[in-house]
Amino acid sequence: MIKIENSAVYSQRSATFSRPMKLIATVSRTGRTAKYPPKRLIIGSDGAVDSVALFLRRPIREVRTLAVDTSSRTSVMLTRILCTRRFEIAPTFVPHPPDLPAMLAKADGALLIGDPALFADHRGLGVEKIDLGLEWTTMTGLPFVWAFWAGPLDSVSPDVVGVLQEAAEQGHVHIDTIAAAYASDPERQAMARRYLRESLVFRLTPRAADGLRAYFAAAGELGLATGDPTLRFFPSEGERE
Repeated sequence: MIKIENSAVYSQRSATFSRPMKLIATVSRTGRTAKYPPKRLIIGSDGAVDSVALFLRRPIREVRTLAVDTSSRTSVMLTRILCTRRFEIAPTFVPHPPDLPAMLAKADGALLIGDPALFADHRGLGVEKIDLGLEWTTMTGLPFVWAFWAGPLDSVSPDVVGVLQEAAEQGHVHIDTIAAAYASDPERQAMARRYLRESLVFRLTPRAADGLRAYFAAAGELGLATGDPTLRFFPSEGERE
């Protein structure tokens, strides 16, 4: 899995972090009221994400069964939302390890997440790839937030939020180094650089915040989650909430 944080900065500063503060999947926020993301710190996409996708051996509206990699509950819930509101289908979800040929042998399509989706040779297998980040943005006109840093209210001080923001900035500056550490193969290094530069976004812009609210709202309306969808933010240094 490609690491997005700058490991040197993170390890040097890790003693500063309060234990309740952590990077959580977006779905972990649904149904809770005590999680408050720091401003601007997310893993998101604005269009195609490349690493979260459906792989189909028949047209999407003919899909009746989906083998799903359950390692990302956020992606599974997004798939349920898109199946209902965009694809207008109600397939049976079958949990399965992330092995694309085996998944497609048991179901009409497969949900893959992370490296298995990013590097899958769908053309070689003769199947269609549907990027869920792109489908969400096409449907809503908004980015999708896959994960963010969060913690209970009063769990960290503004200077710790500043450390997280600094680590995010340093990680962006060192994308080439991160890609080189990820893989020795030049082709995969190039793909990793493109993925980190072009597929992912790391700032919680107003549009991204609206995308997050839209996801929470859709999950609630479809009965997939309950709770207060209000977003609140830890203040940074020099700010007050």
